[in-house]
Amino acid sequence: AVVSTQSTGKALRMVESSTLGFYGDNRVVNEEELRNPSDKRIFMIAQAISNGYNVNELNSLTNIDRWFLMKMQNIIVHQRNLESYRSRLNSLPRSLLLAAKQLGFSDKQIAHFVGSTEIAVRGVRHSFNLQPRVKQIDTVAAEYPAETNYLYLTYNGCEDD
Repeated sequence: AVVSTQSTGKALRMVESSTLGFYGDNRVVNEEELRNPSDKRIFMIAQAISNGYNVNELNSLTNIDRWFLMKMQNIIVHQRNLESYRSRLNSLPRSLLLAAKQLGFSDKQIAHFVGSTEIAVRGVRHSFNLQPRVKQIDTVAAEYPAETNYLYLTYNGCEDD
């Protein structure tokens, strides 16, 4: 479940390089954009959650499964938690920073929410000894030894594979 939210933020940043990831800001919600699938709908979903739409309302408008909508809502809840530390990066608890990284927030995105810089967030993360771990995807479901390594970085692990 955590991996799905972590990959959401990473995927959005890879597809749309100008975005920070999945987050809400001060835009107005357009319900027509919620009803109709498009490449921008996920950003409108983030906005709707940020503006107080609940999972059932979004499910009715989008027909997206509630499970996925709850995962998206959790990302926005963590955004709000980070924003409560605006201009107080050095007061940010390790547990909140770790949770944000496990949810796929980039240092740049965290910096945006706390009103700081990416370099300052990275410094705090390093001071907390929060480093990603290298994990391997088993592409052959252990049926036989894999010939190619597929590796990824994650904050959802204690050791490297």
